[in-house]
Amino acid sequence: MIATVPNPLDDPTETTLTAGDLEAIFVPGHGMLGISLRQDGVEFLRRVDDLKAYAAKNQTAGIPFLFPWANRLAGFQYEVAERGVTLSAHSPLLRYDNNGLPMHGVMWPHLAWNIVDKGPDHLTASLDWSHPRALVLFPYPCKLTMTASVEPTGLTIETSLTATSDIQVPVSFGFHPYIGLPYLPRKDWRVNLPAMRHLVLNSKNIPTGASEAFAGLDDTLGDRDFDDGFKLLGDQATLSVAGGGKRISVDLLEGYPYTQVYAPHTHDYLAFEPMTAPTNALVSGKALRLVEPGDIFRAKFRIRIGQDA
Repeated sequence: MIATVPNPLDDPTETTLTAGDLEAIFVPGHGMLGISLRQDGVEFLRRVDDLKAYAAKNQTAGIPFLFPWANRLAGFQYEVAERGVTLSAHSPLLRYDNNGLPMHGVMWPHLAWNIVDKGPDHLTASLDWSHPRALVLFPYPCKLTMTASVEPTGLTIETSLTATSDIQVPVSFGFHPYIGLPYLPRKDWRVNLPAMRHLVLNSKNIPTGASEAFAGLDDTLGDRDFDDGFKLLGDQATLSVAGGGKRISVDLLEGYPYTQVYAPHTHDYLAFEPMTAPTNALVSGKALRLVEPGDIFRAKFRIRIGQDA
C-alpha cells in the first residue's frame, strides 16, 4: 500500500528491538525504515539526524529498503515478462540522481508496511504490492515480507517476495545501510573488501556489461571515494569497516550476489549495499531473476558490530 505520512517521528508503528546491549529501531509505516542501530548507547547508523527533512526531499536514510529496484536505471522505460513500463520523470514517489535518472525505486516515506508479528527482539511486517499507484511503476503484483531480528552482536534482515498473481515478478531490490564509526575520522577507517568482480561503469554509473578482477582491499579510506558495483565470487561474502576498537561487518548471507560500495569522501558514512541484481537490471535484463507465480524468493543479510581485533 502506498501512503504518505508527513512526520516520521510521529509514526505509531515505530518499534524498538533489543538484545543485550544492542538496540535497533524500525518504522514499518515509513518503508520499514531502520532508523537506529545502537550498541551500549552508541549510534552506528548514519543519515538519521533529520528524518523529516530526508522524507520531504525523498532522500535515503538509515537502513532503507530499495524497491522495486536498487541503485539507478539507465532510463525511464523497461520491459520484463512481456510488460512494458514508462516511468514519469516527475513522479513524487521516486528519487532521481544528479543525471536525472530514477534511483532506488519508490522512496521509503511513501510505503506503509503492516506489522505481522513483533516481540522484544524481532519484528515482521508485510507490504502488499497491488495498489494501482504501485503497479503503474512496477506492474508485477507481489507480497513482500521483512523480518528484522537482533541478537547482542548484530541485526539480521530477512526479506521474501511472493509472486501473488499469474505474472512473473522480476527481482532487483536491495538495501542501502548507512554506517559509520564513532570517535574516529573517516580517513582513518579501515575497509576490508573480499575478492570480487568489479563492474565497469559508464559516466552515468550504469554497468557496461564488462567486469574485471578485484583482488580485495584491506586499507584505510584516506581520501578515497567509492561508488562501485561488484559481483560476489560465491554465494556469501563479508564486507567490513574497522577503527577505534570497533568493527562493523555486513554479511551477505542469501540472495545477494551483488553489492555496491558507497563511500563519498565528503561524508562520515559509508554503505555496503546488498543487491539482488546489478544496477539497471530491469532495463538491461542482466542477471535478472524472475519469481514464478506462487513462488517465493528469499534474501538475507546481517550487520554485525564487534571489537576490532
